[in-house]
Amino acid sequence: MVPNEAAQYTGIIRLLLHFGWNWVGLFAVEDDSGDHFLRFLEPLLSQNRICSAFTQRIPSKIHFNKGKAYESILSKIFLLFTESKASTFILYGETKSFLWLKYFMLIIAKTYKNITSVFRKVWIITAQIEYAFGSLQKNSDFQLFEGSIYFTIHTKELIGFQTFLKTLGPYWAQGDGFLKVFWEHAFDCSVPNPGVLTKVDGACTGKERLESLPGSAFEMDMTGHSYSIYNAVYVVAHALHTIYSSRSKHRAMLGDKKEFNSWQLHPFLQGNSFNNTAGELLYFNDRKEMVAGFDIININVFPNNSILKVRVGRMDPSEGKEFIIDEDVIMWHRSFNQVLPLSVCSASCPPGFQKKKREGEKFCCYDCTPCPEGKISNQTDMDDCFKCPEDEYPNKDKDGCIPKVTSFLSYDEPLGISLTSVAVSFSLITAFVLVTFIKHQDTPIVKANNQDITYILLIALLLCFLSSLLFLGQPIKVTCYLQQSAFGIIFTVAVSCVLAKTITVVLAFMASKPGSSMRKWVGKRLPNSIILSCSLIQACICAVWLGTSPPFPDVDMQSLTGEIIAACNEGSATMFYLVLGYMGLLSIISFIVAFLARKLPDTFNEAKFITFSMLMFCSVWLSFVPTYFSTKGKYMVVVEIFSILASSAALLCCIFAPKCFIIVLRPDLNNKKQLIRLNK
Repeated sequence: MVPNEAAQYTGIIRLLLHFGWNWVGLFAVEDDSGDHFLRFLEPLLSQNRICSAFTQRIPSKIHFNKGKAYESILSKIFLLFTESKASTFILYGETKSFLWLKYFMLIIAKTYKNITSVFRKVWIITAQIEYAFGSLQKNSDFQLFEGSIYFTIHTKELIGFQTFLKTLGPYWAQGDGFLKVFWEHAFDCSVPNPGVLTKVDGACTGKERLESLPGSAFEMDMTGHSYSIYNAVYVVAHALHTIYSSRSKHRAMLGDKKEFNSWQLHPFLQGNSFNNTAGELLYFNDRKEMVAGFDIININVFPNNSILKVRVGRMDPSEGKEFIIDEDVIMWHRSFNQVLPLSVCSASCPPGFQKKKREGEKFCCYDCTPCPEGKISNQTDMDDCFKCPEDEYPNKDKDGCIPKVTSFLSYDEPLGISLTSVAVSFSLITAFVLVTFIKHQDTPIVKANNQDITYILLIALLLCFLSSLLFLGQPIKVTCYLQQSAFGIIFTVAVSCVLAKTITVVLAFMASKPGSSMRKWVGKRLPNSIILSCSLIQACICAVWLGTSPPFPDVDMQSLTGEIIAACNEGSATMFYLVLGYMGLLSIISFIVAFLARKLPDTFNEAKFITFSMLMFCSVWLSFVPTYFSTKGKYMVVVEIFSILASSAALLCCIFAPKCFIIVLRPDLNNKKQLIRLNK
C-alpha cells in the first residue's frame, strides 16, 4: 500500500537540484535497509553531479553500556558538523535512528558552548522517520531540527475524520489497550478499570480532548500511515464487493462457501480501481504496488517546542508532474535568517569562468578559472568554455557573444573619402598632362621621345589611378573580377611603356653613331611590339586566372575578433602571385635598362627621370609585399590602394613633371637650340 521508495529517492535528488545543493552529508542506519539506501542513492547523486561530503552510519539500537564506542562516534559526528562545508544532511533510518542522533546532538550542544552555528543545517529526512515527529515526545527539544524537510506518504484530509477524533475518550472502545495506554501517557492521568468504584487520585475524567495536545504528542490531521491503512480497508472492501456481486460467475472457483482463502482475493485486488471518499483514484500498477506519491513537509519549531508541519511540495509520478515545490512557504532554521542555505564544496563559477577540478578531490570541489581567449561561458558552473558562432565574438566579460560588424573600406568613411579624393585628383592631373601634351604635340620636348608611347603611358596612368576605386565599397562579383586583373593589365601596360621609352632612348643614342647598324631598329615598330607583347602575356595570365579559379566575394570571420571582413578572395593564390611577379619582373628590367642609360645626354632621352621613377616604383611594391601580408581587414585594401596610387604618382611626377614645367612655365625653353644649350 505504501509507494515505492524509488520515488522518494528521486524526490530527494530533485529537491537537491532545485536548491542547487551539490555537497551533502549522508546519515544512514547501520543495517540492511541502510545498505540498500546507500546503494540506491549514491549512484543517483553521482549521475546528477551531486557529491556526498561524507557517509556516517548510525547504530540501529542504543546500548548505553558501550561508552567508549559512543564517545568515538560522538567525536566523529562533532567533526562532521564543524569541519564539513555541507549544510544539507540526508537522514535515513527509523524512529530509533532519529532519536539516537537527536540524543547525541543534544549532548554536543550541552558539552560545547557557543556552537549554535554548528547546527545551521538543513535536514532532509526520509519517510521512515516520520513517526518520530508525531511520537510521544512532549518534553523533547526539536529546535535542532527546525526547518527540516522530510518526505511522508501522501495523505489527504478525509471529511469527518477530525470530528471522529474529537469524540474519542478513554472509555470509547472497551478492550482497546492501546487507547488506554496512550490516554494515560498523553494526559498524565490514569484510567481506572470499569469495575472499580473507588476514586483514584489523578484519574482521567474523560473530558480530556485530543485537540488540546501539542502537535509533538498527537496530530489531529491524518498521517500518511493512517491514510494508507484507510485506503487498504477500502481496497479490500471493494475487492470483496466485486467477488460477491459476481458470485454466480465465480461459483466454480469459490463453491458455496462464504469463506475463502486470502490468496483468492489477489486477482480482484489488482483489477480494482476506484475513487475514495477524498476523491483520489486508487489502483495497483503492474508490479502490484499502490500508485501513490510522497508529500514534502517542512518542520516549523516554535520556542515552546510545539511543531507545525507545513506541506510544501509533492512527489507524484502518477500525475505527470513528478516534482512540485513551493519554496516561498518554506521556513529555514532561524540561523539562516530566511536566506536560502548554500551547501556546496566550491562557490559557483559565474559566467565567464570555467571549473577546474582540484586534484585528489571529488568533482564537486573545483576552482574557477577565466575562460581562455576566444571562448565564453554563459551559465554558472560550466565545465568548459565554448566558442561563439563564427559571426559573433566574446564580450569583455566573456559571458556572452556580440554580433560581429561587417567591415570593408567604404566610400563614406574618412579613409575611403581621402583615398577617393587622392585618386580622383591624380586622375585629373594626369588628364591635364595628357591634354597639355596633345596641345603642344609639335614642340620639341613632346617629340623628343616617341610621343605615341607617351600618350599610351599617360592613358595607362590615368586608368591606374581610376582602378584603385574598384577596391572601395563592399565587394561584389563584378568588382572582384576586375580588381586584380584590371590592376595587373593596366600596370603592365604602364611599365611596358616605360621599358619601351627606355629602350627607344638607348637605340636612338646608339643609332646616332656613324655607321651604326642599330638604325634599322629605330622607329615605332619595336616599342609598339614591346608594349603589345608584354601586355599580351599579362592579359593571357589574367584570362587563365579568370577562366580557372577567378576571384569571388568572400567573408573572413577569423582574422579579426569583432569584425567580419568582407573582401575579394583571390581564388587562386598562385595566379595572384604570378600576376604580381610578372609585373615585378618587368619593373626590374625597366629599372636596370634605365639605370644603365642614365648617363646618356638628356638632349636625346629622359633616362635619368625614368631611372628615378622606376626606383620609386620598385621601392613602393617591394614595401607593399610584407606590409600587405602583415595587415588585416580593410587595411589590407588600404595598403594596396596606397601602393597603386604611390607607384602611379611616382611615374607621373618623375617622368612628366620636368616636361610640364618647361611646357607650361618656361615655353621659351621649348625649342631645340635652347634645350641643347641648356644641357651642355
